[in-house]
This record gives sequence, structure tokens and C-alpha cells, in this order.
Amino acid sequence: MRSLIVGTGSYSPEKVLTNADLEKIVDTNDQWIVERTGIRERHVAAESEATSDLAYAAAVKALEMAKVAPEDVDLIIVGTVTPDMSFPSTACLVQGRLGNKKAAAFDVSAACAGSLYALAVADRFVSTGMAKNALVIGADTLTRITDWTDRNTCILFGDGAGAMVLQPTDDPRRGILSVHLHADGSYGHILNMPGGGSRNPVSQKVIDERLPFIKMKGSEVYKVAVRALEEVCREALARNGVAASDLAQVIAHQANKRILDSTLHRLGVPEEKCWMNLEKYGNTSSASVPTTLDEANRAGRLRPGDALLMMAIGGGMAWGSALVRW
Repeated sequence: MRSLIVGTGSYSPEKVLTNADLEKIVDTNDQWIVERTGIRERHVAAESEATSDLAYAAAVKALEMAKVAPEDVDLIIVGTVTPDMSFPSTACLVQGRLGNKKAAAFDVSAACAGSLYALAVADRFVSTGMAKNALVIGADTLTRITDWTDRNTCILFGDGAGAMVLQPTDDPRRGILSVHLHADGSYGHILNMPGGGSRNPVSQKVIDERLPFIKMKGSEVYKVAVRALEEVCREALARNGVAASDLAQVIAHQANKRILDSTLHRLGVPEEKCWMNLEKYGNTSSASVPTTLDEANRAGRLRPGDALLMMAIGGGMAWGSALVRW
């Protein structure tokens, strides 16, 4: 038995922050941002919106598509690095908002790879019969931990949420074929948020040093990302005997167009097979993969039986891939 994605949903906050808006905040310009990242605008959560609000909105849409009542969900996993609070988990808050009383609910932390890590866990629950209706959500409000004085990072991030509903299937032609996860903590220093945890708890000194914000060494992240994504994608293809030319669609974490272009080139996959939305959302962390999947799905780009490759990498460094027959 396999798990099958039977519903998708996504949500983006109403407020849009354009490159022109950023020109008024830091020393940058639209051309510089587009050439280096491919991003033109990003969405920013309202003051009244927290990560669980975004996650809930995406979940409702996915459940509606799947025709699953909220009370029938028996597993909720949220991938996020920007929870509403340290505890309870964002998944528990979403469960409460949905009016569900029975689902196991917990968060996973794998930065931008969070939704793939969550998908891998849910896939095991569903494929082994431990869950019949699993709700997987990737949601982040990265603008809440963005240093708006850092011109190299503040241009990258946006807020959003995406969701997937998984159910078991006996159809041998469809379902999640395999998920592949990896991490290398020796790279933890190249992309992180050093302040606010037990290592550097919140204090005036930590705030003054701007530690509760995203820190990134961009060139190092690029090198690790391109190499790791190529390897993990080839791992998924080889495991299932699928050639890159057989892929109908690539659903990739939208971090930086240079990373995407380099990875696709190495895999020999034409750009038109990769759904791109980076220019309007920026890097939405764990929300990126399920949001991209939802857009491609609702646009009619995914047909039953299509070979679909997912990939993502984030701070940790943590990365993964999944091969799916839609």
C-alpha cells in the first residue's frame, strides 16, 4: 500500500512587498535583486496573522479538495521554523482551529526542507495503515525573523503556507514511490538563526547583536545546495528506475533561481518542466514545496500517473527529495 496525495491547498498573505518597496528600506534595487535571485515581490503576514493562521487557511483548501471533513483527519504534521510559540506545536493549534479532537499533531523542524520531512513521516503513517487521512502542512512567517537592515538576506524571504492531504491507495500506478532525506550538521553555521534558543536566550545583548534573525553565508549555501539537490534527486530517480527525461514535472523549493537553474541543468531537466513562482513569493521556506505543488495542480499541469519529482534544501543543512506518481 502507498500513500496518495488527494488534496492540495495554499495561502499567501494579502500584503505584497515589492523590490521597489525594498529600495526604500535598504541599499538595493530591483535589477540587482532580480539578477541575483529571480525575486520581484514577496507576501508579508499581517500583524494579526501568525504561522498557524496561514497553516489553517492552506489546510482548509486542501481538505476541501480532498473532500475530507476536518474531524476525520487523524494525523497533522506541520513543517515550520517560525511556530506561533515554542509550545504547544503549531500543528496542535491548527488541530484546535479545525475542531478536530482525535488527530496526532506535531511539528517538524527542517527549515526549507520541512514540508518534505513532514511528508516523509506522514507517508510512513499512511502506507503502514497507522493513518487514513493525514494532513501535511508547510508554513512559515520568515519575515518575522528577517533582519531588515541586511541587504543580502532581507530581499529573499516571504510568508506563506501550503498543505497536502494523504490517503492510502492500492493503485500500483499512483502514489508516493519514495522519499529521501539527508542532513549535515557541519554546515549549521552557514544558514541559521543563532539567537532566541537555549544557546543564546533572548536578552538585550542578544537583541543588540541582532542574533534573533536569519544569518546566511550565501555563496556557501549555493555550493552545498546545488551539489546536495543533484545527488538526492538522482537518488530518487535511481531508486525507482525513472530517467530524468521521464519526469512530467519538478516541484522544487523556490529559494533562488540560480540554485534552481543550476540543479535543473545538472539533472538535464528543461526549465519548462519546473513550476516556477519564485518571482512572486520569494523564499517561503517549508511553505514553498506544497505551495508550488498546489499551484501546478490547480493549473491542470498534473495528470494521473505523471512522474513528479520534489526537492528542497534548508538550514541544517537538511535536504530531501520525493518521487511521486500523481
